[in-house]
Amino acid sequence: MSGMTTGAYRELHERSSTDPASFWGEAAEGIDWITKPTTVLDDSKPPFYRWFADGTLNTCYNALDRHVANGRADQAAIHYESPVTGTSRSYTYAELLEHVAKCAGALRNLGVTKGDRVVIYMPMIPEAVIAMLACARLGAIHSVVFGGFAPAELAARIDDAAPKLIIAGSCGIEPNRVVPYKPFLDQAIERSEHKPEKCIMFQREQGPATLIEGRDLDWNDLMSDSTIEPAECVEVAATDPLYILYTSGTTGKPKGIVRDNGGHAVAMHWSLPNLYGVGPGGVWWAASDVGWVVGHSYIVYSPLLVGATSIFFEGKPVGTPDAGAFWRVIEKHKVEAMFTAPTAFRAIKKEDPNAEHLKKYDVSSLKRLFLAGERLDPDTYHWAHGTLGIPVIDNWWQTETGWPIATNPVGVEELEVKPGSPSVPTPGYHVHVLDDLGNQLPANSEGAIAIKLPMPPGTLPTLWQDDDRYVSSYLSAYEGYYLTGDGGFIDEDGYVYVMGRTDDVLNVAGHRLSTGSIEAALSGHPKVAECAVIGVHDDLKGQIPRALVVLKSGVDVSGEGQTEQLRAELVERVRNEVGAVAALKVVDVVVALPKTRSGKILRKTMRQIADGQEAMVPSTIEDASVLDKLRPVLEKH
Repeated sequence: MSGMTTGAYRELHERSSTDPASFWGEAAEGIDWITKPTTVLDDSKPPFYRWFADGTLNTCYNALDRHVANGRADQAAIHYESPVTGTSRSYTYAELLEHVAKCAGALRNLGVTKGDRVVIYMPMIPEAVIAMLACARLGAIHSVVFGGFAPAELAARIDDAAPKLIIAGSCGIEPNRVVPYKPFLDQAIERSEHKPEKCIMFQREQGPATLIEGRDLDWNDLMSDSTIEPAECVEVAATDPLYILYTSGTTGKPKGIVRDNGGHAVAMHWSLPNLYGVGPGGVWWAASDVGWVVGHSYIVYSPLLVGATSIFFEGKPVGTPDAGAFWRVIEKHKVEAMFTAPTAFRAIKKEDPNAEHLKKYDVSSLKRLFLAGERLDPDTYHWAHGTLGIPVIDNWWQTETGWPIATNPVGVEELEVKPGSPSVPTPGYHVHVLDDLGNQLPANSEGAIAIKLPMPPGTLPTLWQDDDRYVSSYLSAYEGYYLTGDGGFIDEDGYVYVMGRTDDVLNVAGHRLSTGSIEAALSGHPKVAECAVIGVHDDLKGQIPRALVVLKSGVDVSGEGQTEQLRAELVERVRNEVGAVAALKVVDVVVALPKTRSGKILRKTMRQIADGQEAMVPSTIEDASVLDKLRPVLEKH
């Protein structure tokens, strides 16, 4: 970290390294414990470290009850904005608590107790939050599966988590279609060996579902049943699981990331004010989905634990109804900080390159924009920063960690922004760049990014009922380190640069090149909206890069020689900015890139198609037809 300012951030990071017990013990003061922990870090069984091991608490109490008791009863807890259905609704902390306690009472009557699993398969509706918090209230473990996931994927999660019951929405609503969830759910239960005892169905008028007698119950019937007593909070150990969230494993069985109650509550309560600059009473918007880790951490738990107001948005950045959707919500609710994926801003930029929609709204309440979920390319950073005129802050983390590994900790100290970097390691995370043998690399040398153990509270203690896989997947590459699976470097000022998954590093004639650096050069071209670079097999050089570019709306290169002219300009840009060694020759102009629903580009899948291998198409793909249209392009070279 040499060369960094010796400011508040540096001091804090230092303390989190040298004395984690005092650092996190102090952070734990922000949580209401039933039994206060006397041991902050239990390091008796490495690599299985546990935080606040002898403490007990209830996460739902910390998110709702204590705020109602301490003067926030009438403050909005969530503002629900659903442009796809044309509805808006706000819930105060008192109202949300009433709904959650009632839902928990209904679940308790159905036999759900501490440690039971409940799968939640819902769209972005307030009932999803109510269901999550109701589980937390009872000490049950929720596992949210992204609404509309394919039956095979849902079945794999049902078999792994073995839920007592499933709570589902009848359908999800996209800008141009209604997605019925119930048939997927029925097929998944049919396929799974484990059978839930009951399914609770929240019926949406846009696509009600047929209930199966004896198994399926109607959410509204349960919630309006006057005989159901609201449930009180159940005491759980800090080390008891709060939830399981599955990430797609590369093969077969998905990985169930476990989040504990104690460490998670402390990290979530600490991170919103310190990393994002939003405190109690602040209005915060994470434009993601509860099916993803961002939704768990920063739509539901972190803002509610802090006592902030969280925006709950069922819509898209464009098309619901237009590229002004974000600005409208920011103006309406006076949002002070927003967090979304770079892909959302690329979509807005593509649709409305001159930000004409922005001129219709007053977004002066917005102080900062945070972007994460995939690499923030410098071009998108500059467009967002130039358009909004506020700090645009990248942050980098993973489902596994649950909160940022690297960011600009604006609540502690607002550091200089370096485009292309998510800034510095977050207090609690000790980030190193290692070579293949596990040696630490000097500044500006690219290698594997790893985090020294123990990781801070709120990160995964293990995988659901699979300690061996936890060790083999994350801890076996380097002794005493968690392997992030991302490659990059740390500069002389201590700033982290994440250049892509380690399997996205190209090896061109012995030179290691990251796809990120080539993409940064391409996306700087004024006609390019977004791009992806993949390394394809080459007999001579091992691998050569191929580029796929999507043009901005209104850009037409159909005239004679125009596509060739654009290709030549792009090849020239890469030669000038990355160097001749990149050897980029093949550039294809395409209509769209295949992505997951959270906005990650499927580079590995495209690379497998281009290399003539059997392609792994993840279940999280947003639109499979995009990949089908690309196949002939990828196969032709």
